[in-house]
Parts: sequence; structure tokens; C-alpha cells
Amino acid sequence: MHDELRAALAGLLDGLPPTQAARAVDRLIANYRGRTPTDAPVLRDRADVAAYAAYRMPATFEAVRHALDAFAARLPDWAPASHVDIGGGTGAATWAVAATWDGHRTTVYDWAEPALELGRELADGVLPDTDWQRRVIGAGMTVPEGTDLVTVSYVLGELRPEDRRAVVAAAAGARAAVLIEPGTPDGYLRIREAREQLTDAGLRVVAPCPHSGTCPIVPGEDWCHMAARVTRSSLHRQVKGGSLPYEDEKFSYVAAVRPDVVGGAAAAPAPARIVRKPQLRKGQVLLDLCTEEGLRRDTVTKRHGDRYKAGRDAEWGDAWERPA
Repeated sequence: MHDELRAALAGLLDGLPPTQAARAVDRLIANYRGRTPTDAPVLRDRADVAAYAAYRMPATFEAVRHALDAFAARLPDWAPASHVDIGGGTGAATWAVAATWDGHRTTVYDWAEPALELGRELADGVLPDTDWQRRVIGAGMTVPEGTDLVTVSYVLGELRPEDRRAVVAAAAGARAAVLIEPGTPDGYLRIREAREQLTDAGLRVVAPCPHSGTCPIVPGEDWCHMAARVTRSSLHRQVKGGSLPYEDEKFSYVAAVRPDVVGGAAAAPAPARIVRKPQLRKGQVLLDLCTEEGLRRDTVTKRHGDRYKAGRDAEWGDAWERPA
């Protein structure tokens, strides 16, 4: 799916003057770093959505895919039959869901028709069971009764607080919800707030947290976020003006399900989650973990045998199991 998305994006800026694409990217960066009211979509025209798709879709796809992988690992016997992508824009999260499961039908809601049009074009022939619908993202929105999965990626930061709560309430009406925001202190706070709203609505957190209780992180002192490695295509490097063949996308997320989705241990969260890049030392690995009991650091050494090997191979964001 990654290769198919890259192929779909390849000719995106053909015919668009480089200076126009650069101006659109600069304006989008300024908007996404600021505050945008719900009645003013960021993506206004074809140049905007083409620049956005080239600039953001690869990174958004990888961040959402990592979150979905962590979610799917906790529910290996479950797959959604229906999916709603709220504020899906050009469809990066929809592509990520298709990379995780198959056999489902997706509906993308967004308020910007140019984004929906481009999303349809990119998905044509690859994501056939996808419906693209123009909707106001905010107060009063709902998802169809019985929806299995809702994704909300990189949307909450664009919304006023009351609209943000309405979107999370809509997501909480599904059997499962996965919400992703930028891996910044503010993005983490939005996910933390959404997490509390989801659990208050009766959902259980299955990733990344090892529990559904209060987050042990003290706001203002630290924040929970992960990283996804993004391979840059030539188009990606062109739009972003970078020379490295990769970048790391930082993101915060929460994945939650209704208790009756999957019974038993299959729906249980991981006993612990690695919340910082593991530190490799001579003969030992230092792991910063979030556990049901709170935050802690584990030191795994060679005398731990296979556990030491697992620690050396572990990555930021991975689940970490208790010793047998």
C-alpha cells in the first residue's frame, strides 16, 4: 500500500509551477502551526490540496499506520467491516486502514471539497470501497450507527474546543476509535483530553497505554509521543526542500474499543509500552516504560538472555511484555 500511495502521488505537482507549490506549502505550514476556526478550511483550492498531499500524506500515512499496527496487535482476531475517517482530507488515514485490514468499506468526511476530489483521484482503482462525503467537521456531527472503526488524524488541532469535543463524541459512538495528533506538547494534550472523553464514554484503551486510568505524565513536564520513519520520495524531497532520504514523524495517539468488541485477553493492552528511544550501552539496554503502575526505567543486561536480545531489537513505541 505504501508503494501504491507513492505511485499515486508521483505526478501530483505536474504542471504546477514550483514557486506556486512552495508558496502553498509555506502557507499550509503557517496555518497548521496556528489556529484555524471550523468555518475556514485550510485547503482552499487544487494547488493547496496538491501541495498538502505531497507534503503531508506520506508522513500522515506512516504515523497512522504505526498507530493502527499497535492497535491491531492487541486485537488480532478483529477487523472492521465499516470505517469512517473524520476530517480525512485527501485520505492518508484511509490508505493506512487499507494497509492494515481488507474487506471493509470506508466513508471519508471532510469539509473541503477540493481535498475530497483529490482523494477520490488518488484512490481511484486502488481503494474501490470508499465514499467521499462533504461534511462540516464539528458540532452536530455523527457517524452511522454500528460503525466499527473511526479514525481522526491530525484534525483536532484545527478545531475550536467545542467542535473538538463533538468530533471525539462522534468517534466514541463507534466500536473502535483511533485518534492521532502531532507529537508536540499541545498535540499530546489534545490526545490526553480525547482519551479521557473516550474512557468516560465507556471505551477501553488498548494502545499505546497499558491501562485506561489516568495518564501518569505530568503536563508541562513531559509528553507522550512516538516516532515513525518516513522514506522520502523524490517528490517528497522536492516539496519539503530536504536532502535526507528519510525523516521521522513524531505523533501522539490513542486507540480504544468498546468492551464487547473482542472478549478476553485478546483485547488487553500491552503490559508496558516503550515511550522513549531505547538507549544502548555496552552489555545493557535502558528502556523507559509506561506501565499500569506508572512510569519506570528497566535495565536489561546480557544475563537476561533472550530478553536482552529483544531489548536490543526493540524500538520506540513497541509493546514490552513482562518476563515469563
